Amino acid sequence: MGEVTARPDVRPAARPAGPWRTAMGQLARNRPAMAAAGFFALIVAACLCAPLYANGIAHTDPFRSAVSGTTVVGGRTVPVLTPSTTGLGLGVTPIGPTWDPAHYFLGADNQGRDVMARLLYGGRNSLFIGLTSAVLCCLAAAVLGIVAGYAGGWLDAVISRVLDVVWAFPVYLLAICLSVVLLTNGLRLGPVTVRPGSLWVPIAIIAAVYVPYVARPLRGQVIALRHREYILAAIGSGAPVTRVMRREVVPNVLPTVLVFVPLMTALNMLTESALSFLSVGVQAPDASWGTIINDGLGLLYTRPAVTIAPGLLIALTAAALNVLGDGVRDALDPGARLRGGVV
Repeated sequence: MGEVTARPDVRPAARPAGPWRTAMGQLARNRPAMAAAGFFALIVAACLCAPLYANGIAHTDPFRSAVSGTTVVGGRTVPVLTPSTTGLGLGVTPIGPTWDPAHYFLGADNQGRDVMARLLYGGRNSLFIGLTSAVLCCLAAAVLGIVAGYAGGWLDAVISRVLDVVWAFPVYLLAICLSVVLLTNGLRLGPVTVRPGSLWVPIAIIAAVYVPYVARPLRGQVIALRHREYILAAIGSGAPVTRVMRREVVPNVLPTVLVFVPLMTALNMLTESALSFLSVGVQAPDASWGTIINDGLGLLYTRPAVTIAPGLLIALTAAALNVLGDGVRDALDPGARLRGGVV
């Protein structure tokens, strides 16, 4: 009988994971970042359910005054607002937290509106403005930074000087001045019309004032990339400029842009809250966490929950976004891919 030779167990080599899959795996192993992402997702989900809470549980209109309204507390019918001569309220003291989701869970403001319902609706606007303005800011900054850094010459000089002019103004002073103008006259740019009082007014303003803070680091990164061997080789081979930018520059800049998005969302949300607190952000009848703080300022000594609750949500949400942004940065690690680049 012939000898039987065992065939070796030949298995195909495992396909190496791509850089994005590797980054996602590293982010998933970052427990603080995942906890922050979960908390942020919980806040977003709660705010998206604002109509369900207001209409199905609290049975209230958070945008309509209820100065003569009543509610049930402990089986007794009590007024939402009671006359008062103490504190800083406008002659009334609203009902405090009842801890009953169906009856003014966090109490009422000085117009008898449910604070919990307004927090959820206000969170929708604050998060929408923060996220949308961050995306617009990062997109505009990416375009300007890539074009300026790659093109160089007079085009880089023009873009850089425009960014320097915006950079020279204090952010809040510039945002307040632009808000006053746009809230009075609105904005018309060709076919685009933004009416006074629209949510797009603070979105456009906040996105514009922070563009230099994102574009300048991206420009520095592109300038460093511009002198890399593989880009010089692509240019030397006669590849079109658009192809070099699309296939070589943008993929290397994209991780940095993604790192900026959650960080700018937190910063823009804080800016929106400050503008709304100063009455030059979100306008009535819309609400945001900043406007709710403004509404509760006169009740700080009698009903502090009206002011503390939105302030706490702003702080916790901003902290979660910053932790998430740090996790995204660690996962993508653009600084390790581009030594000498500005991140």
